[in-house]
Amino acid sequence: MTDPAILPAAPARAPAGRRNMTLLIQLRWLAVGGQLATIGIVSGPMGISLPRAPLLTAILVLIAINFASIAALRRGRAVTNAELTAVLLFDVAALGWQLHHSGGLANPFASLFLLQVVIGAILLTPRSSWAIVAAALAALAALRVDPTPLVLPPPYAADPMKLYLQGSFVCFLLIAVLLVAFVTRISRNLRDSDAALAASRQRAAEEDHIVRMGLLASGAAHELGTPLSTLSVLIGDWKAAPRLKDDRELQEDLADMDTAVQRCKAIVGGILMSAGEARGEAPQLTTMRAAFNEIVAHTRAVRRPGTLEFNDRFGADVAIVSDPALRQVIGNVLDNAAEVSPEWTSFTTSRDGDMLVIEIADRGPGFSPEMLENFGQPYRSTKGRPGGGLGLFLLVNVLRKMGGGASVSNRDAGGALVRIVLPVSALARPSGETA
Repeated sequence: MTDPAILPAAPARAPAGRRNMTLLIQLRWLAVGGQLATIGIVSGPMGISLPRAPLLTAILVLIAINFASIAALRRGRAVTNAELTAVLLFDVAALGWQLHHSGGLANPFASLFLLQVVIGAILLTPRSSWAIVAAALAALAALRVDPTPLVLPPPYAADPMKLYLQGSFVCFLLIAVLLVAFVTRISRNLRDSDAALAASRQRAAEEDHIVRMGLLASGAAHELGTPLSTLSVLIGDWKAAPRLKDDRELQEDLADMDTAVQRCKAIVGGILMSAGEARGEAPQLTTMRAAFNEIVAHTRAVRRPGTLEFNDRFGADVAIVSDPALRQVIGNVLDNAAEVSPEWTSFTTSRDGDMLVIEIADRGPGFSPEMLENFGQPYRSTKGRPGGGLGLFLLVNVLRKMGGGASVSNRDAGGALVRIVLPVSALARPSGETA
């Protein structure tokens, strides 16, 4: 079954410095290939004599810089602006060295300094960009000092300007192609960075929203604790009162009231535990199947008998540490499903490799297109009441913190389907602990 709306954990993006260094490495490999091809064409078919030793030495230096840059990236640390500036300065020096031994300023490829200036302006800080400009100007000035002239064979010696213009055209074409490829890649990196920043801001806003909701819920739980305790005491007194002891119907009603009050107290206790106020209580060590059975038993206890279908397809049981927040959000989804489909809801658990898969289905009206599009956002609800729509919002955020995700869709047979995917390792019991 395809999932039209899924919110998994967001993948981490590489820092900008590492992405920029990777881009420079790729451009440098292109430069090495282009320089080797140029030396081969000029020395071979064109018959122009070149001092191969200094030219190939510069190419070997560029290859060494690339391997050093790759090794630095593999160490996993951030790439600084100083490191990017240093490798670009090496590129400027290598180009200046090659031009010095191949005609100096008379070489039409001297315009390639412009490419390095543009790259520096895009990737580096303003001060470092000006350093690249200064280095390029210094290299151009040095090329005027005793460069190695090119000895042109007879076909080109008669009209050296024609050869210069042809070389200038090739240089322009090379700069244009590389700049388009480079700027396109940078633009894509910027779009990815903007998207990652927007996702981070959205996540921070959601987490702030959850914190505020947690504070409100914790305060409400404190306020509700006292009246619930009073109600529990009063119900116990009424059940033991001599005048009411023999009233069978009233005793049944009082028992139902007591069950409802105890459930409210358990919910309040769960809120306080999730807020970190139940200090001193050890985590509940259990198994995956026992946790499923607990959720199902709790749901069946407050719903009509026979309306919840439980399909246990998980396979071999796994020892876990039960998470109260996860139990609560799954219970919220089951309550929502039962509210729109009181006659039948389905709770299915299975395992796909190292992932726990939970599917909750109902026969209600299903999700609207707007709900499918805005799945996981707060206050998006089909019930139309103020403050609704927090169940799926909390589900998505709890699962995201645990490395999982959730998706929603409409069933072909009618009704809605909520699919939860969670790494089993997120719940696994630490080694050495026993239930």
